[in-house]
Amino acid sequence: MKPYIKNLFFGGVALLATGCTDLETDIVSFYPTFPDNDIAISGEFEGCYFYNRNEAWFGRNFWEGVFLAGDEAVGICLNGVYDDSGRYRDPSIHNFRPDLPGVGLMGDMLSGITYTNTRILNYGGQDGKDPIVAPLRAIRAYYHFWNMELYGDVPILDHPLAEDEVSERQPRAEVAKWIESELLEVIPQLDEANDASTYGRPNKWMAEALLVKLYLNWGVYTHDITTVDNNTPNEKLADCVKWCDELINCGVFEVGTGYRKKFFPDNGVQIKDFIYAVPMDPATLGAAYYGGAEFNRWWDFRKYTYCDYCTWNWVPSQSTAGIYLLTPEAVDRFNLEGDERNDMIAVGQAYVYDVNYNLTDQAITAYNDARHRREYGPLVYAKDFEWANINNLDVGSEDDMANVMKGARLFKYPPRQEDDLLWSRKQANDIPVFRLADILLTKAECILRGATATNGDTPASLMNKVRDCASAPHVSGTPTLQDILDERSREFIMEPWRRNDLIRFGKFENCADWKVKASASTMADVNKRLMPIPTGEMNTNTNWDQNPGY
Repeated sequence: MKPYIKNLFFGGVALLATGCTDLETDIVSFYPTFPDNDIAISGEFEGCYFYNRNEAWFGRNFWEGVFLAGDEAVGICLNGVYDDSGRYRDPSIHNFRPDLPGVGLMGDMLSGITYTNTRILNYGGQDGKDPIVAPLRAIRAYYHFWNMELYGDVPILDHPLAEDEVSERQPRAEVAKWIESELLEVIPQLDEANDASTYGRPNKWMAEALLVKLYLNWGVYTHDITTVDNNTPNEKLADCVKWCDELINCGVFEVGTGYRKKFFPDNGVQIKDFIYAVPMDPATLGAAYYGGAEFNRWWDFRKYTYCDYCTWNWVPSQSTAGIYLLTPEAVDRFNLEGDERNDMIAVGQAYVYDVNYNLTDQAITAYNDARHRREYGPLVYAKDFEWANINNLDVGSEDDMANVMKGARLFKYPPRQEDDLLWSRKQANDIPVFRLADILLTKAECILRGATATNGDTPASLMNKVRDCASAPHVSGTPTLQDILDERSREFIMEPWRRNDLIRFGKFENCADWKVKASASTMADVNKRLMPIPTGEMNTNTNWDQNPGY
């Protein structure tokens, strides 16, 4: 339970019940003068942040379209069960289609931008730049960033469209420059507080972290996406380091100690590594309202009918799909002695987590029903296995326990039993977007790519600060760029950034040596670095051309 969320979101929920789906509403202000009631203002502004926390955005559709496309996981089926017209398989092998749910994220961002523009018009003064709307301009820039990140050329929507006005897609480089100018203008106007009043909202630090992300991939955004590789020039490396230092030296954030607790269901504003996170609590937000995250549903063991086995010391009342599997390469990266992050990976003989989400020393066979234990043997997550049909990412019939046990699993976001019993598997784990650990590794990478080191930092010292949180061994000497990329996987697995990282490093096409990804013909297509424009948006904007390759 995160009680501070109640005050932040209830006003927005009431507003959205009538406004969020109607983008044709009259944009004339409801108020002849700006309201002096903080609750009314909060309610008006809160609606602008809703689009960052619904079922599609940082819900299942996002993880299908963005996370499964990387080198860390694939989505499988069991003799056709959970094939679902390829919604898990196809993103895993870059076979993106305009009608895939994981591709259809653009609509949420465009709706968020449109809704936010009406509030900026209402409260931003004649030019829409009154400091009071600085957080709205920051979230609008954030939505533009993700739109550009996934789809390339997108419209710059800096005002509500008139009835007869047509939106045109702008070159990606121009969108990046517009986002930069917006952030540089609003950062001095944004709140420096980092507490319950700003948690999950744009403040100064969120905008600075977004600027860091923009600069880190500046070369990607300003060059032909089909030619980008690890050597693509980036003229913003020094600027990236400058803003990293702002966040490192502000005294507000710390990496802390104890890695796994940052992702537990009670995480929130107390996690000082989080610069900006998406609040997820069905008890206060309402599962039907925001959709929520369902991490455990996709990772956990498929067939509870076979045994009394339970990962979490309680037996789920609802089904768990168990169709996300880690690639062997991802598993092999979690190999540092004493590294707490290793405890997220379920591979080989399975063990259970206790009520505090700590691994127990008791083998899972102790939890199995005796009859089924004799019939099937102990539960083992098989990192390497044979496919029943590799072309369909099919592991075989779910009636065979050996197929159900194929693939290592990731348990980064532990569920609560009440999520299963009360909220239809929707979890309360807040999802970090920007973290200080990311800022540290970003600065290390910029230095390795040629930026001047500052404040006595080295790539090794920066990486070691991140590793200290997880009790991982220190690096010695100078790490390579590949070392940075591997560390980013350990630190940020199933956070929003692996696809972004792989494209920058020129590894999106060969993002896994595992045959299931490497053998797919679609993996070699550099056009897949951008998603196709979703079917709904193409139908609405008939003046747009589809992205190349689709």
